[in-house]
Amino acid sequence: MRKFDTKVQHLKYKVLREVARHSFHGDLLEHVTDIPKEIIPGNTPTMRCCVYKERAILAERVKIAMGGSSNVPGVIEVIDIACDECPDSGFAVTDACRGCLAHRCEDVCPKNAITFDKTQHAHIDKSKCINCGKCAEVCPYSAITNRKRPCERACKIKAISMAQTGEAQIDYSKCISCGACVYQCPFGAIADKSQILNVVDMLKHSERDGSKVYAVVAPSISSQFNYAKTGQVVSGLKALGFYHVVEAALGADMVADSESRELVEKGFLTSSCCPAFVEYIHTHFPELSDKVSHNLSPMATISKYIKTTDPASKIVFIGPCTAKKAEIRKESVKPYVDAVLTFEELQALFDSRDIDLLAQGEVPLDNASYFGRIFARCGGLADAVAEGIREHGDHFDLKAISCDGIEECRMALLKASKGKLDANFIEGMACVGGCIGGAGCLTHHEVKNKNEVDRYGREAMEKTIADALAGLPKV
Repeated sequence: MRKFDTKVQHLKYKVLREVARHSFHGDLLEHVTDIPKEIIPGNTPTMRCCVYKERAILAERVKIAMGGSSNVPGVIEVIDIACDECPDSGFAVTDACRGCLAHRCEDVCPKNAITFDKTQHAHIDKSKCINCGKCAEVCPYSAITNRKRPCERACKIKAISMAQTGEAQIDYSKCISCGACVYQCPFGAIADKSQILNVVDMLKHSERDGSKVYAVVAPSISSQFNYAKTGQVVSGLKALGFYHVVEAALGADMVADSESRELVEKGFLTSSCCPAFVEYIHTHFPELSDKVSHNLSPMATISKYIKTTDPASKIVFIGPCTAKKAEIRKESVKPYVDAVLTFEELQALFDSRDIDLLAQGEVPLDNASYFGRIFARCGGLADAVAEGIREHGDHFDLKAISCDGIEECRMALLKASKGKLDANFIEGMACVGGCIGGAGCLTHHEVKNKNEVDRYGREAMEKTIADALAGLPKV
């Protein structure tokens, strides 16, 4: 039964599971240095040059599982000791070079960075090369290639570069916490800080004093935990000690209702649901900041509602998104959401308590409409806003553009900043596919996950957005 896409995810999960297990038992501080040996017993290395380096890296993973370094401002952190295997980025000459006489690569190089050895094989001086790529364009053998480290390739906003000592470094003034680098790094050298200990502490307190801990689950949960049914996952959350499980999709219905009104009033709007997209606007297109919807995200909207009706409650958002961990630091959201878990972390939490989802009964979720649930995939938010306009009876010519991934977001925002965008509503999704492509997902099968979200949405097809809001639970 395969629960994850990669072995890197599985390793991360094992660390989280053991940290949570010891925390539930109340002996984490006593055993924190033992966890690397518990995961890699014996003296035989399984992944690296030696077992001692493996354990040293695991010790760093344990720190991140416990909340990470307070000296790192963002929610994404580089594990320096794990980041040492990638070749230098930039253009390089491969063995396909034939040592030709034409030397076109040399002729087009504006910095004289190309030289030749005795066999006429070309070489590139990295200290001179400006990575313009002209040499690669003219090589008749395609012998010059542009190497990019996986984390750099994954980061579409150029927030990652290489430190002088060779490891990745993050420019937090640019980083939008999308987590693309986390999922794409083949060595797991970049990780999102975990709040799993905060959640364990809340659940332990609730056992002692009867306090209520709510789980707000993202609609993309329907595409995850593919070995069990969504109702069994909900039942598993109850078994963990959560008082109540609420769909974030109900918050999406609330946002669609309000955002559609705001769009009609203002005439042009960008969505506010994806925190990485919103942060991208603020950091890279600040001139468009006033165009961002004033609505809180679905997570914050439904959490605010719960806190209003039950002020003493604690709320944990569970979803696919690492950027949510940054969102709850914002003053506008901090009062409403107490912690964020990814689906990866939830799986670790289940297994730390030996909860077998397949042995659980099904507890249905029946809060949201079809339109709230399809927020999980690209295009769903725009469809929901269109439905909101229709239900309100407004006469508004909606021209929505749904941006699938941060590169499409950049193009739409660039056109909007120059007044050349033929649209009046931008749905921005930083992850390709939408939330179903989030870095904290267990699996990243875009077509399959989209189909699962749509199927989940159709289960609530009989509800309008207004129906969902009329049935807001008395929590």
